[in-house]
Amino acid sequence: MSGQETGKQLLHLVFGGELTSVSGVEFKDLDALDIVGIYPNYATAYAAWKAKAQGSVDNAHMRYFIVHMHRLLDPETDAA
Repeated sequence: MSGQETGKQLLHLVFGGELTSVSGVEFKDLDALDIVGIYPNYATAYAAWKAKAQGSVDNAHMRYFIVHMHRLLDPETDAA
C-alpha cells in the first residue's frame, strides 16, 4: 500500500476482539486481539472493518473498531 494518490495520508488502524460484555469495550483476551491492519485513509479502513465485522456476525461478543491514528499523531489537526 503506497497511500492515497492525491491528498493527505490519514492513517487508520482496524482491530477487533471478543468483548467480556456486549455493552462494554473491555476485551476478553488481549493476546487474542485481531490486528487487521493500518490503512492510508478512512475508505479503505472502513472496507476492511466491514468485511471483518460481517464475518463475525454470529458472535455477539466479537467487535471490530477503526482508530483514527492520524488524530493521535497530530491532535491539533481535526481532519476527517
